[in-house]
Amino acid sequence: MDALAGKPQSPYRVFSREEWAELRADTPMTLNADEIERLRSLDDPLDLMEVEQIYLPISRLLTLYVEATQGLFRATRAFLNTNGAKKVPYIIGIGGSVAVGKSTTARLLQALLRRWPNTPKVDLVTTDGFLFPNEVLAAEGLMQRKGFPESYDLPALLKFMSDIKAGKERVAAPVYSHLVYDVVPGAEIAVENPDILILEGLNVLQAGTKDVRAVPFVSDFFDFSIFIDAEENTIHDWYVDRFMHLRETAFRDPNSYFQRYASVPPSEAMALAEDLWGRINLPNLRENILPTRARASLIMRKGEDHRVEEVALRKL
Repeated sequence: MDALAGKPQSPYRVFSREEWAELRADTPMTLNADEIERLRSLDDPLDLMEVEQIYLPISRLLTLYVEATQGLFRATRAFLNTNGAKKVPYIIGIGGSVAVGKSTTARLLQALLRRWPNTPKVDLVTTDGFLFPNEVLAAEGLMQRKGFPESYDLPALLKFMSDIKAGKERVAAPVYSHLVYDVVPGAEIAVENPDILILEGLNVLQAGTKDVRAVPFVSDFFDFSIFIDAEENTIHDWYVDRFMHLRETAFRDPNSYFQRYASVPPSEAMALAEDLWGRINLPNLRENILPTRARASLIMRKGEDHRVEEVALRKL
């Protein structure tokens, strides 16, 4: 955010938390505390105040954007005299580093958008399902590059996005399990004519690829995009803390890929978390994720307590 806000020619208008909260206007609060608790991820201190001050204004903004897009569709249909044409889903991309709260943001916006007065159908898909299976990654020597752009089946992801934007009746997305740390064979999520589709993932805003055949880019299909941002050292702390907490919870499941780390001494687990961060997640953040920040429609800047301190909205 600092790199954007300080430039007089910035394409963004930057709002403080207080300024952004005022933009909620009269948007009704449609979620209760219990629902928010179920939507939030581990160590993400989401509460009613955060939703009211940050996410409700985003929901209101998206309402206006979707309505405007639908109006443009109607105008184009009238101009082309294609009354039978069917509108295609409005696609929202959510990107950012590991441990910044992408999943919480995606689930929360899905829940809020579903409760608009016209109750739109809102689907959520994560790009994790488009990772190559571990067997393929291992054969290609990419297990230590998992999450990097080359670890995804980009042609499959592009086809999925193209089918969605083409208005295909039913489009299937593969499923990823964080428990077993792999794509689930044969499992899929069916996306059937949603009004809105949210696509969440590490590199969703990336515009470059080593595969020159991969045109267009995934981000070209987005109508609106959100980047969740924080200081590098802060993200590091969140990642390590989450790993240590998972060691006490999910890693203890016998089916967990990381089950072997549940019983090691804390010092060894901490060393592993630091190694994974420094060898995989930090390089991916610097090389592939952070450079895409300036492509987002909206940037949410979080502080050390995980709460959003600033919001930057791209000027039209």
